[in-house]
This record gives sequence, structure tokens and C-alpha cells, in this order.
Amino acid sequence: MEIVSLIGIFVGLALLMLLAYRGHSIVWIAPFCALIVAIFALGAGLGEGRSLLTTYTVDYMSGAGNYFITWFPAFFLGAIYGKIMDVTGSARSLADAIVKLIGTRFAVAAVILPALALTYGGISVFVVVFVVYPMGYAIYRAADIPRTLLPGAIAFGAFGPSMTTIPGTPQIQNLIPMEYFGTTETAAPMMSLAALLLIALPGYLYLESRARKARREGRRFVEDPQFEEVTREGAPLPSWHWITGVIPPVVVFVVLNLLQWGIVVALLLAILTCCLLNFPQRRSILPAVSSGANGSLTAIMNTSCAVGFGSVVKIVPGFALLTQLLVGSGSSPLSLLVSEAAAVNVLAGATGSASGGLSIALDALGSQYLAMANAIGLDPAYLHRIASISAGGLDSLPHNGGILTVLAFSHCTHKESYRDILISLTLIPAAGSMLIAVIWGLLL
Repeated sequence: MEIVSLIGIFVGLALLMLLAYRGHSIVWIAPFCALIVAIFALGAGLGEGRSLLTTYTVDYMSGAGNYFITWFPAFFLGAIYGKIMDVTGSARSLADAIVKLIGTRFAVAAVILPALALTYGGISVFVVVFVVYPMGYAIYRAADIPRTLLPGAIAFGAFGPSMTTIPGTPQIQNLIPMEYFGTTETAAPMMSLAALLLIALPGYLYLESRARKARREGRRFVEDPQFEEVTREGAPLPSWHWITGVIPPVVVFVVLNLLQWGIVVALLLAILTCCLLNFPQRRSILPAVSSGANGSLTAIMNTSCAVGFGSVVKIVPGFALLTQLLVGSGSSPLSLLVSEAAAVNVLAGATGSASGGLSIALDALGSQYLAMANAIGLDPAYLHRIASISAGGLDSLPHNGGILTVLAFSHCTHKESYRDILISLTLIPAAGSMLIAVIWGLLL
């Protein structure tokens, strides 16, 4: 009967992706699809004392709630930090400086690089979308590139390499494995840099080729009637203001990676630094705190709901069969790293969340992987890095909360813009994570 339950997992996942692709809210489709998974599992037995009702009220809600409790401080402070960087113009000044340096000739890079810089600087990936989109809109208009290609560049910059592959990134996808493997933020730096090359370069070249093809075919920028560009009120910002966009991210990096005081302290000090650097704009800061706090709820609720779906998947009999297929023997570095890459990719895809899938994968399998690594003398740092890199692969399926956010904010549909996201942010990273696992497995 386990095979029936396994089929139910894939049916629930397929339905989740389909409903998300059609624009339905993850808040209701995640528990609905979890219910489908549970129905398929009834014949094999949900477990002692479990029913469809308790599967929702206990298993689903505890999974979503535990994730919320654990990671709300990071989402909350990250959103406030990003909003203050936004309203004070610090993030925009840094982005504009990068754009002036690059120019509209390399419009794709001019969108990706600011998003990468802001993400690596500790700003929540969800907040980066809101900061970068107005700038990207102006760049693509000046370069006369179709607006429907913009979500792919923003998503690649915000949810791509800087989230999982650059050593020391403060994003939670790099922090979660530390809890399970006893590692640091800069675990396996050479593996990180190799993954950065294998994932970032092909992804960028693909997006650049799409822009060049659009130019050759004569497809041009078309204004978005729903988007209103906001002009800044008050005195113009000084020419050196871009520095205020550099210093707070540096504070995050130093506090998190060198002092190792944790992400909460790092974000608090970055917020304080940004406020002090922008003291003349102090009247705008308190409203930004409220706005950022409210915005953090949407981001973490979407992710928590996806984690709840994964939590139900984890308790049905089909999951045991799935883990048997994924874990393998772990008798060599190659089999262990490839197994972990596959497991994290699959579970990140199942939840539509890099952090959610990573948490579920390591909750279920982390101790097994660590024991197998210790048995063969493999440094857990490699487990950390493969897990982090793999979390940024299949997570970006149509039901991913970040993808839904960037498409909604860009006023583009999945049909118009998801192809670029699928290739640059899903297929290339997933293949890259598996390739890195194979290469390092053979070398170690």
C-alpha cells in the first residue's frame, strides 16, 4: 500500500503546482493538496490516532507553526531592514550606482547584480523584489527589452546564486544546515565557488540570450498600465548616498561571518546602522518599520503553508518508500552527496520552498546523513553546502511563494514569464547541484 501513498504524494504535488500556476493562493491550496495526499494514504494507514482531521489540525499546522516560530525573527527583521533600505533610498542609490557603472547595454546584468548584492547583504529575497523591480522596469524600458523578460532576471538575482552558493550568505537557506551539521556560514568555500560558476554563468548567459533574441525579433518594451513609478519627494539625495547602501550589508557580513553573533544580531545592527546613516530622513523610518513588519507576515505565511504541505507528506507511508529510494547506502562520498542533493531537490520541489524543503529534508534525513558522513570520514561541511545549493534547485516550481510574488508584482502571468524562471532558476541550478555532488564525490 505504500506505493498508493507514494502516488498520492505526486498527485497532491501536481495539483499544488497546477493551482499555483493558475494563480490561486498557497494559503488554501497547500492544506487542500495535503488533504489529497492524506486521502491516498488512508489505505496504508496514516498512523495511530491520526485521521484526516488530525492530519490537518495537528500534522499540517504543527509543521507550518514550527517553521513560523523558528524563522519569524529572521523574516521579520529582514523585511524591516529591507524596507528601511528602500524608503531611505539606500538600496536604490546602490542599485543606481551599479547601473551607471554597467549601462543599459548590459540590461540583464544591470538588474541581476543589484539583486545579488542586496540579497548577499542580508535583505530578504522577498523584499529585494520590491526594491529592484522599479529600477529594472526603467532599465528594460531604456534598453527596449520586453517587460515580460524582467521577472526572470529579478528572480535569478534575488532567489539564485546569492541565496545558496556564495560562501557566507546570510540567507536562511545557508543558515538552516548549521543546526544539523554543526557547521559555519562559510562551510566548504571552494565547493561554493565552483557551484557559483556552474550555476550563475549558464543562468546569466541564458537570460542574456533571451534578451538578444527579443531584440533580433523586433519585440519591444510595452508599458505596464498597472505600474506607477514613484518619484522621490524632498531634497535630492547626495551623490555619495550609494555608500549608505554598502555599509549596512557589510555590517551583516562581518557580524554574521566574522563575529558569528547570529542572524538576529546581524540584522538588528544593520537596521541601526542604516538608521544612523540616514538620520536626516528619520521621519520616514518609523512608518517603514510598520510596513516592513506587515510585509514579513505575507512572506513567512506563504512559506509556512508550503512547509505544512511537506509536513503531511513526511508522515504518510509513501514518504518512507521515497526516502529509501533517495537515501541509498551512503557508503562513499559520491553516493552520499548525490543522495543528499537528490533528496533536498525533491523535497524543495514538493514544498515549493527552498527553506521549507531544506528544513523538512534535514529534519527527516539530516541525522542519517551525518552518521553516514562520520562513518566514512567525510567533513560535514560538504553536507552543509550540498544541502544549501540543492535547496535552490527544484524549489522554484510554479507554486513557489517567491515566484508568485515576483510575477504578481510585475503584473506578468506564468504563461508570459515562467519559462525563463524554469530554465535559469530551476533546471540549471538542479542540474548544477547534482553535478557538483558528483564532482566532489569523485574528488573526496
